[in-house]
Amino acid sequence: MTGTLILRTGVVILGLLVAWAVVVAPLSAEDQALLAIGGIVAFMVLNRFRSRRVTILLAVLSCLVSLRYIHWRIADTIGPEGFWQGFFMIGLVLAEAYAVMALLLGYLQTLWPLDRKPVPLPDDPADWPSVDVYIPTYNEDLELVRATVLAALSMDWPPEKLHVWILDDGRRPEFRDFAEQCGAGYIIRPDNKGAKAGNLNHAMAHTTGDFIAIFDCDHVPTRAFLQMTMGWMLRDPKLGMLQTPHHFYSLDPFERNLSNGRDVPNEGLMFYGLVQPGNDLWNATFFCGSCAVIRREAILQAGGVPTETVTEDCHASLRMQRLGWNTAYLRVPLAAGLATDRLMIHIGQRMRWARGMLQIMRVDNPLTKRGLNLWQRLCYFSAMFHFLFAVPRVVFLTAPLAFLLLGHSVIAASSLAIIAYAGPHIFHAVTTGSRVAGSVRHSFWSEIYETVLALWLVPVTLATLLDPRKGKFNVTAKGGLLPEGYFDWRAVWPSLVLGILLALGVAAGIHGIATNPWGSLESQAFLLNGIWATLCLVPVLASIAAGRERRQLRARARVAVALPAVLVLPDGQRVDARTHDLSLG
Repeated sequence: MTGTLILRTGVVILGLLVAWAVVVAPLSAEDQALLAIGGIVAFMVLNRFRSRRVTILLAVLSCLVSLRYIHWRIADTIGPEGFWQGFFMIGLVLAEAYAVMALLLGYLQTLWPLDRKPVPLPDDPADWPSVDVYIPTYNEDLELVRATVLAALSMDWPPEKLHVWILDDGRRPEFRDFAEQCGAGYIIRPDNKGAKAGNLNHAMAHTTGDFIAIFDCDHVPTRAFLQMTMGWMLRDPKLGMLQTPHHFYSLDPFERNLSNGRDVPNEGLMFYGLVQPGNDLWNATFFCGSCAVIRREAILQAGGVPTETVTEDCHASLRMQRLGWNTAYLRVPLAAGLATDRLMIHIGQRMRWARGMLQIMRVDNPLTKRGLNLWQRLCYFSAMFHFLFAVPRVVFLTAPLAFLLLGHSVIAASSLAIIAYAGPHIFHAVTTGSRVAGSVRHSFWSEIYETVLALWLVPVTLATLLDPRKGKFNVTAKGGLLPEGYFDWRAVWPSLVLGILLALGVAAGIHGIATNPWGSLESQAFLLNGIWATLCLVPVLASIAAGRERRQLRARARVAVALPAVLVLPDGQRVDARTHDLSLG
């Protein structure tokens, strides 16, 4: 055993030394170009084999290429002449360093997702535990909440051990009447302190179930929800929380406004389809606020749901895990809800998420707090680190304008060297990323998602980093109607301004190419920066197009589903049929 450990340690050390040599070896631009071509050929050969081990090998290759690129950028390409050129150069290098670090953390989380399966419950239902089901609501319409409550009451669980509670922070008489009519419990409190987290904590003080299932008021659970999830809670007495996906049966703004729902993965599918299963491998699944089961003992030991941040859900799982509780993720859609139905509402929701995750990073950083292992620290930190993306994204989108409009070079290197180093870095990051996440996220759509959000998130990011105590929880509005389509300039005006600047930059690039001798250093610089600005302009234009809100005339979203049906005519005749789509209406 000792000999095997020594051998493995030696192999790891040797591998790290070889990797270091590959990253830092100095090469001429011509030799680097040959190395880049070799790396691309190696990817194309290996990519033919659909194996998890090959995917890991390609990720290692991608990491080496990207680390070599960022080493070259820091060591050889920073030579500012004056304050502003130094500002642009160093700002771009910092943004690229962020991107490389995010790439490495992303591979750690997603290369080997855990495919957890449900486990059976005890044969005798008398041995099943009691469950409180919380459905918090504040200002949502009763018709939206009704379906969730009735579905929760219909879950397959011993009736004497299932208690469904409407947690009404709006304190509305019609909700109290509905609870009495359907047999649900009804809990209110004298104030709204702590928003959703405070609402949940208040309910915990007035209920006694062994476990707590939480559903946002638009997330309708299936009858099998508890039977599919509670087996794990009983098998592992240290399992504090089990999360299931947030599955949406309506289109999000990108699906509806840009593709009308055709062949585009939902914007949240990357997280629920790949990141969370990857977190589960490292025992670092996040609580997402809904569609989850929590052990009462675990959340009470953690002090309840935290109220210091506006992403109280992730913060709650972090605190439970610091106390030694496990978390798990079951990638089986067992509840369905409504996606955000307007681009501006979607942006507001993501602004709250960004603020909350950065608040946690500032006030309860997983890298410095006790109780987590290395892999848990990295998974939680990766989630928080991700929400810094807005600043680097804006830097990448505007960097070519420093040269095209202001005349400041941002990379002190020849055109051949830039292509030889940056080309393979971008190629491997995109292609390996597509291999890892192709089923849940398309690369081009990632560019659109982040471009739409980045310009709005920059002030939120900076303000939260400076003062993490600012910001409050906001309820995400859902289920609205839109009689006529319109273009939401309010949501996309930052993208429009950036698009105009990039268009001016492209025009300046064309002018620079035309007015300088072909092949000169000046014409090469204008060509490279002009191409860069053009590539930036494409997702910016797409992000502007996302502001075209389509009309929404149906109060209930329709779901394409083919089910057997029987049509009963007025004369009593019965006709066999199949549905094309269905809605709750």
